[in-house]
Amino acid sequence: MRKPTLLGETFLTNREVCKMLGLGLRTLQDYRERGHLAYYKIEGKILYKLSDVLQMLENNYFDVWKRKLL
Repeated sequence: MRKPTLLGETFLTNREVCKMLGLGLRTLQDYRERGHLAYYKIEGKILYKLSDVLQMLENNYFDVWKRKLL
């Protein structure tokens, strides 16, 4: 199935993000409410840019190997 795109950006639904990250819908809602993940809301439908999901993961990455060297 082809994902919706705009200017090369891929958009994901709640369910797709939950499946990708192994989260429940309520946890994803918490991420939105706490400002951890940007989203679009268009007439009640919520969409996420794939790049924002990946950026959230990158921003919350803790490299255990670097921490052991310090």
